[in-house]
Amino acid sequence: MTDILALVFRTFSSQTGQNKDPSAGPPSPAPRCSTLIVGEHRLSRSVLLLAAVTAASELGVRVAFFAQTQIQSLPECLQRCSATQNPEGLKKITFSYPRTIEELLQQVASLHESPSPPSLVIIDRLDGFLREPAVGSHVGFHSGEESRAAHLSALLCDTAAFLTEVLEKKGSGSSPCRVIGSFLSDVDSFQESRDSSAMDPILNVLDRYFQARCTLDQDRSYEAAAAAAQEAWHIYLSGTKIPEDCEEWPPLAQEWKLLIFPDGLMEFKLV
Repeated sequence: MTDILALVFRTFSSQTGQNKDPSAGPPSPAPRCSTLIVGEHRLSRSVLLLAAVTAASELGVRVAFFAQTQIQSLPECLQRCSATQNPEGLKKITFSYPRTIEELLQQVASLHESPSPPSLVIIDRLDGFLREPAVGSHVGFHSGEESRAAHLSALLCDTAAFLTEVLEKKGSGSSPCRVIGSFLSDVDSFQESRDSSAMDPILNVLDRYFQARCTLDQDRSYEAAAAAAQEAWHIYLSGTKIPEDCEEWPPLAQEWKLLIFPDGLMEFKLV
């Protein structure tokens, strides 16, 4: 999944521009097949949508996008560059809106029944599903959330592994199946930290399953104003969990900077 995120960042970077070849620029990191985006909801959803549209348009793969609330519009940067995107790309994205974690589990478990299985599974705002009240639960508040986090993460990993086998048998060139989710930690709501998993038990569970982390930290210095931007963010790609058959992969470590301008445009820069 980190290879798709890197493609997104290069596509909308100041180095390549929107009308240049997105394959230019720094090489993609080794593809971890599951990535967790940790940070503010508004920005993480934009990154998820950029990943979905870029994967569908640039790579031609099918995408399953799950969210609790309906998506009203695409990020401004996608609307502005719609002419450069494959017009058939959006048709490859299936949006689903499960209201509860039970509905999400059921819909994820049924992905294998699709005649055209997705190569990318996206879950927006995992925290919304995991922190909902557990009806009839007699376990502790946090232990219940941790159990749901482990259950959902395990199902996502198993589903991705199964769909990867299906895609490989089809010979479509769309394997492996990747998973990306977003999560806002309670710790991040009050204290910015690149590694909040030590204090957030739910995030700690998710980190056991997701191979890579994409952390969003807002830059509150004067850099945004100096660049005539409305907001500036640091994006840290990190991860050390790799498949057993890919021992040669180095630990993942990349840093990008994101500038968001008043007109809604987004610009990524490799640091």
